Amino acid sequence: MAFVTRQFMRSMSSSSTASAKKIIVKHVTVIGGGLMGAGIAQVAAATGHTVVLVDQTEDILAKSKKGIEESLRKVAKKKFAENPKAGGEFVEKTLSSIVTSTDAASVVHSTDLVVEAIVENLKVKNELFKRLDKFAAEHTIFASNTSSLQITSIANATTRQDRFAGLHFFNPVPLMKLVEVIKTPMTSQKTFESLVDFSKALGKHPVSCKDTPGFIVNRLLVPYLMEAIRLYERGDASKEDIDTAMKLGAGYPMGPFELLDYVGLDTTKFIIDGWHETDVKNPLYQPSPCLNKLVAENKSGKKTGEGFYKYK
Repeated sequence: MAFVTRQFMRSMSSSSTASAKKIIVKHVTVIGGGLMGAGIAQVAAATGHTVVLVDQTEDILAKSKKGIEESLRKVAKKKFAENPKAGGEFVEKTLSSIVTSTDAASVVHSTDLVVEAIVENLKVKNELFKRLDKFAAEHTIFASNTSSLQITSIANATTRQDRFAGLHFFNPVPLMKLVEVIKTPMTSQKTFESLVDFSKALGKHPVSCKDTPGFIVNRLLVPYLMEAIRLYERGDASKEDIDTAMKLGAGYPMGPFELLDYVGLDTTKFIIDGWHETDVKNPLYQPSPCLNKLVAENKSGKKTGEGFYKYK
């Protein structure tokens, strides 16, 4: 009996150790073929992962693949400046590691990681993950690239809260080294460590943060941008002087208004409106009449030709 007990305990121990092993991510499914999704797909494929890029239509995916190819050729030109042939091989090999699909449910059954980079809408994200949860393998980790929504609220749409986390990349993904790895109260240590390792495998520098509004970068950046707008709204300084002051006085590469226009005023408004809804009394989260007016007039920055500044 003692022998049987020892064997049982040894079996349980080895089973527990096996289940605690980190997931080595080899196969990645990226949902969303926009700038962020395509960028994530590109860096994953370029670092030896097999990737399935998913979006709603073949036209969107064709545009995404074309954008990835153009981006890869720029990388290759710089990385393989003295060996164009090797650069061409790098581009072809990376592209061959990316396949596309318009049916997410049919491709997640064999993936190690699903990274979602779709529209910043909680309902849409919840519907997506709830559906994929039924088809993905038990070991598959789910991650959202959201920059403003609570990861816990997205994870709750699934039955794998312990295998769900935030994986927030920065634009443009191929160039920006930072990745915020967001751990919810339910995220397992195994999942968290697997995502940290994956981020490092991509050549990125991961930082850890709890599931707090804006995580690290946006939690500091967005209130700073909003305060710059308020400074301008009050007439305390011109937007040009505010930009110059932050570039020359703080050493920032862009002033707040230049950055607002680059990011998109609609994006900043979406983030601050969401935070304001969750904490209406927080002075850092108060909306801006000036920002609201510009967005209502479709002046969202560089992408629309006008924001705080005009662009040709």
